[in-house]
Amino acid sequence: MVDLRHVFALLPVILISINAYDVKNPEISLLTPRGVRFAYPDESGTTLVAFHYNINTPLSGVGAGQYNYDVTTTTDGYFVHENRDVDVENGDVVYYWVYTVYTGLGYQLTDQSWTASETTEAPATNPPATESPVTNAPATESPNPGTGTTQSSGGGTSQCSKYPCDAACDMSTPPCNGLIFQEEFDSFNLDIWQHEMTAGGGGNWEFEYYTNNRSNSYVRDGKLFIKPTLTTDKLGEGSLSSGTLDLWGSSPANLCTGNAWYGCSRTGSNDNLLNPIQSARLRTVESFSFKYGRLEVEAKLPTGDWLWPAIWLLPKHNGYGEWPASGEIDLVESRGNADIKDADGLSAGVDQMGSTMHWGPFWPLNGYPKTHATKNLPEGQTFGSGFHKYTLDWTQDSMQFYVDDELLLNVDPATGFWDLGEFENDAPGIDNPWAYNPNKLTPFDQEFYLILNVAVGGVNYFGDGLTYTPAKPWSNDSPTASKDFWSDFNTWYPTWNGEEAAMQVNYVRVYAEPGQTTYHLRDR
Repeated sequence: MVDLRHVFALLPVILISINAYDVKNPEISLLTPRGVRFAYPDESGTTLVAFHYNINTPLSGVGAGQYNYDVTTTTDGYFVHENRDVDVENGDVVYYWVYTVYTGLGYQLTDQSWTASETTEAPATNPPATESPVTNAPATESPNPGTGTTQSSGGGTSQCSKYPCDAACDMSTPPCNGLIFQEEFDSFNLDIWQHEMTAGGGGNWEFEYYTNNRSNSYVRDGKLFIKPTLTTDKLGEGSLSSGTLDLWGSSPANLCTGNAWYGCSRTGSNDNLLNPIQSARLRTVESFSFKYGRLEVEAKLPTGDWLWPAIWLLPKHNGYGEWPASGEIDLVESRGNADIKDADGLSAGVDQMGSTMHWGPFWPLNGYPKTHATKNLPEGQTFGSGFHKYTLDWTQDSMQFYVDDELLLNVDPATGFWDLGEFENDAPGIDNPWAYNPNKLTPFDQEFYLILNVAVGGVNYFGDGLTYTPAKPWSNDSPTASKDFWSDFNTWYPTWNGEEAAMQVNYVRVYAEPGQTTYHLRDR
């Protein structure tokens, strides 16, 4: 879904202070009856300590660990993290690295290890209330996440309430049967689905802005609807060329979520209209993320000119740097138009969908053409005329994409994505951001979260090289693309027929991959 080929961005500069602060090794000990404890001494000026670690698997550099936690408050003079959901036996090796924020600057201690010993047991205590998985949750929230193989339960929960379950549990019921996330849309659970609030257009200068409005996102009859509407319905006819769209917000529930590309505030003019479409984009970044497993989504895609639905995933922590170095997984994308042809005459409209993985050391180096596939339905059928099941099987060795249980794309990089990408052919001497991680599937060896959205237009996905009937009203290099789109309102808007222009999602389910899956799930 993300593409930055038409955007010039200023990258943040990280200042490193040499020898200004020495990160200390934490005190590590075993918990009783199970688990591991990290304790880092509090010092004046230290505001955050993050622990990243693996059990019996080497962790090089600042790679994403099996377990990743931020601690922002102290207990008895220490930043303390306790994980009771991991089995650490005498002789097991904990590989870890530590990140601290001291006087506003970040410092790290990498490539560390500790061997468990019964002589290093510590009494189990309740973890600090403000300890959380590594997220950027609003300060007013204090989630008590559910539990996967990487999430501290905080004590007091049954071993049958999280995966993997104890042997005595009923293995036929979730989550013991491996069903770690299940959304059937019996209601609209806003603790799970966070609305993005931005007009930035994802780097594609799309024509919609995203908001939290029940005209654009709602649940009915066990289905989620994401339906684009007209901005003028809300702001009035003259707003596009003279009004101001202010999404900054004033409370945690309506704060702007993305300021890039003028995402939080815009003022319209005759040539640069405000985003003429209002839509919704939902994500689980604060509530659910996972690494490895099976994702299943049953959905009906929208029909209508210039509609761009997407069901996709982004990394929770960008463990290898900015896009596309940390990866992107597009389970399904499609174009809502009824009549689009590519250069070979193949239909590329709503009767076609695509699955894609984005990865590369930095933009614009992106290996996605090697991990992309499309599927066309037989003539007379479309992905907007009925529900279809989209599946991702994700293990530590490979990824497979399915449509209605039929294999669409198999990604199995024999020696990793760096070799698959052959990036040095285009940029000799560049650094490999994945060099210090031995995992075959890096950067797809970290937790990702879910995104559901319907975009409209923009200057990327609807390529100028395709043939459209009716004709596409804007070109992707036009400085007035949004205006040109809006000027053709009487042509495209009649193709948006009520809820046929909405993406409808019947369910979202995630199953664990035994022995591999890690996940974070907030209690509902």
